[in-house]
Amino acid sequence: MMETIATPAMPGRRVLGAFAAEARSELVRYLREPAFLLPIMLFPAAFYLMFGILLGSHGVGDGAARYLLASYSTFGVMAPGLFGFGVSLALERDNGLLTLKRALPMPPGAYLLGKLLMALCVAAMVGALLLSMAIGLAGVPLTATQVATLLATDAFGVLPFCALGLLVGTWVKGQGAPGLLNLVYLPMAFLSGLWFPLSMMPALLRQLAPVWPSYHLNQLALAAVGLDDGSRLPHALVLAGFTLACLLLAARRLRRHG
Repeated sequence: MMETIATPAMPGRRVLGAFAAEARSELVRYLREPAFLLPIMLFPAAFYLMFGILLGSHGVGDGAARYLLASYSTFGVMAPGLFGFGVSLALERDNGLLTLKRALPMPPGAYLLGKLLMALCVAAMVGALLLSMAIGLAGVPLTATQVATLLATDAFGVLPFCALGLLVGTWVKGQGAPGLLNLVYLPMAFLSGLWFPLSMMPALLRQLAPVWPSYHLNQLALAAVGLDDGSRLPHALVLAGFTLACLLLAARRLRRHG
């Protein structure tokens, strides 16, 4: 009988080095790609400048700049998760890069962790840009605690959309991923009250708003800037459950179809 040769486990130091190398390569790759980074950074900033600062300064709604700071930060952090995971995974599945990475002697989670850290960093950058505009241009009075809470909400709020992007990326081909994700991204933002308050929408759409994860993230962002005194725990639990469900479905899909 043939003897099975045991493969020695990778030392912990090398495992950490592999995670760090993959995370660094993902960060550098996306930060050097203007076609990915600039739209994600500039779209919410441009919308906030027009509707939250310029129109808000002419008396369009009391506290418009504060409200739209929260809602456009939610709108901005959805994109790194959806497109950073969904589009790149679909493309890398098509061109065989994901298969190659699986064959490399690297920890299985390093690939996803690298993309996750990229999305967290970009989401924090979006939040910091909008906060600087709100404080410096609109003169929104925010305490240090509110600034830190909104930044943390933006950074960790990207996680449900990373999971959703991962799930979509396991279902579609690379060329179809951007179009499909835009069909998810833009209607979800509209139906969650990110472009204008839900009170201005028909009753049916207001009732359906809690279906979307962006609604719950927006409620947390509104609470962070002092516009919602309700409990944050239910919204956080919904987002955690949504993230876990998408991750489990995506993992099952990847195991079956690669």
